[in-house]
Amino acid sequence: MATDLPLSKIRNIGFIAHIDAGKTTVSERVLYFTGRTYKLGTVDEGTAVMDWMPQEKERGITIVSAATTVDWKGFTVNIIDTPGHVDFTAEVERSLRVLDGGVVILDANAGVEPQSETVWRQADRYHVPRVVFVNKMDKIGADFFASIDSIHVRLNAIPVPVQIPWGKEDDFQGVIDLIRQVAITWEDADGATMVEQPIPAELVEDAARYRDAMIERAAEQDDELMVKYLEGEELTEDEIRRGLRAGTVKMAIYPVFCGTALRNKGVQPLIDAITDYLPSPLDVPPVEGTDPRDESITMERAPDPSEPFSALAFKVVTDPFAGRLVYLRVYSGTGKAGATVLNSSRQGRERLGRLIQMHSNHREELEEATAGNIVAAVGLKDTFTGDTISAVNSPVVLESIRFPEPVVSVAIEPKTREEEEKLVDALVKLGQEDPTFRSSHDLETGQTVISGMGELHIEVIVDRLKREFRVDARTGRPQVAYRETITRPARAEGRYVRQTGGRGQYGHVWLEVEPLEPGSGIEFVNKIVGGVVPREYIPAVEQGAREAAQNGQLTGFPIVDIRISIDDGSFHEVDSSEMAFKMAGSMGFKAAIERARPVALEPIMKVEVVGPAKSIGDVMGDLQSRRAQVQGMESRGDLGIVTAFVPLAEMFGYATSLRSATQGRASYSMEFDHYSHVPQQVVESLTKRPASVGAR
Repeated sequence: MATDLPLSKIRNIGFIAHIDAGKTTVSERVLYFTGRTYKLGTVDEGTAVMDWMPQEKERGITIVSAATTVDWKGFTVNIIDTPGHVDFTAEVERSLRVLDGGVVILDANAGVEPQSETVWRQADRYHVPRVVFVNKMDKIGADFFASIDSIHVRLNAIPVPVQIPWGKEDDFQGVIDLIRQVAITWEDADGATMVEQPIPAELVEDAARYRDAMIERAAEQDDELMVKYLEGEELTEDEIRRGLRAGTVKMAIYPVFCGTALRNKGVQPLIDAITDYLPSPLDVPPVEGTDPRDESITMERAPDPSEPFSALAFKVVTDPFAGRLVYLRVYSGTGKAGATVLNSSRQGRERLGRLIQMHSNHREELEEATAGNIVAAVGLKDTFTGDTISAVNSPVVLESIRFPEPVVSVAIEPKTREEEEKLVDALVKLGQEDPTFRSSHDLETGQTVISGMGELHIEVIVDRLKREFRVDARTGRPQVAYRETITRPARAEGRYVRQTGGRGQYGHVWLEVEPLEPGSGIEFVNKIVGGVVPREYIPAVEQGAREAAQNGQLTGFPIVDIRISIDDGSFHEVDSSEMAFKMAGSMGFKAAIERARPVALEPIMKVEVVGPAKSIGDVMGDLQSRRAQVQGMESRGDLGIVTAFVPLAEMFGYATSLRSATQGRASYSMEFDHYSHVPQQVVESLTKRPASVGAR
């Protein structure tokens, strides 16, 4: 990669989609056609470069986001291939946080699927412009125009076809380029040679109609082009591209392309689209941050190599050869290998050791990393996902990355006493790599409990423990991560007084608790006036209350979505201490919670089932037996689609039930949606920290 390349020639993009839409296959074809690889890798054969983990090869899915860099017609494109499975949504979240553009890949047979909606919303949240590639045009049931409609209906977005397909299913021959008004086919099997010819007579009318619609959308994005269009002048090819690019960058429109990556058709025009329409680092507004010395001061960092250095750590991995690798998106300035930098988030100095350009799990050494690029660094010992790295003399803290809370837990224990230490070390490393993976020690049961986003997530973690860290461990049955909250405000006193001959202990507080909106977590507010509780004891009160919130009154699971306020109390000149006020905070919190009508919460999953129309009645009956709230049912050809909200506790083993109800012809997807109150009969079946998480 040329380090002196102008920023306008750099693209930082990601492939994002529902599972099995073909992201990794598209990535492999991009590597091949840009000359990055010389052999076509396939997911089915386990030879995909971007799916390098053993667990990915065996399951045929992407588990971790893989980064690579390719060169195409004078451009450098940094690519991140992300997972499609909802259990690994954190990989998509952290990738979108640092990308400038995205390629959303749809299965031509299915259009917009549930996880497509999820990643689309994530991309909206991070303001990531996108182009769409309708893949698998050779598949039975492929329908390009139905996929376009699904973008309108399910994503509420404006798709603009820049190509239309020439044929479909077994008759898919190529694409019609609406800008250049030519038909493109790929004659040889590896798709290296593109052949252009006039548009077939049967498609001329459709091509003209879609071209007119495309030109109108392009003209709307630019005042100068709009005037020319309204005056009846013909827009040139470059002007059409300019209008489409302007609309794409501001996320007003989404250009759509099509092809079949597995058959090597449609990939080269897609790479052209990435460079033509997706933004460079210069097209993205300067990144905003705050001054770590005063968070009220906002700062901007422009994508300029001469600006002070700033970068966001978005991924940490343990590489078997290079050691601990921290992936960085450089937003401003230039970072040189060996330089000292500041971790602004943690206020510690770090050494930017070796800098590496990653190609999946292969490495290329760099002397420096400039604004706009994505690199990996060796030597950052205390830098974690979401931390900001900046120049020592010009610190800034960039917006971090938010991750969803784990919803499934299992107990885990090593098979031998000797492996206990290895297990602890491995869990720490895995926790650093994956922000949605948690491990904790349950004091009541003496067990180590690991938590993740789903059964597959936990399964992969346990597999990695065995293969990478050589820890042989037993696990228990998956358990749901329940929560508790309160339904009304309450106020209570916490008084801790001990006299033991010498100096005693005295802590006294009044705490108020009140419910907050779902997803708010825990807020602590200091309302003390007049120093009735000295300021130095307030953090101890907060710590005591927060620790008490880790064990709820009903189920023993954490209490969430509450505000805790301290508004009164008293102290003793001699006997008061931090420990006494911590105990008083804990006692006051527990007393207030008892009066606040606590309720148990359970994770509710959004489930979509797709199967033969004749089996949908059985599917609906099974879902309703699982306490499902059916949201809707629709037909797509001879398929039926059911969407429902279902408690996670009822979904364990669902794949087996669905298979037997539909003779293996249905599939489902599931993602966390929200927490909801647990019915009383279910609460009664929950004990505090259920022993059933015990290892088997």
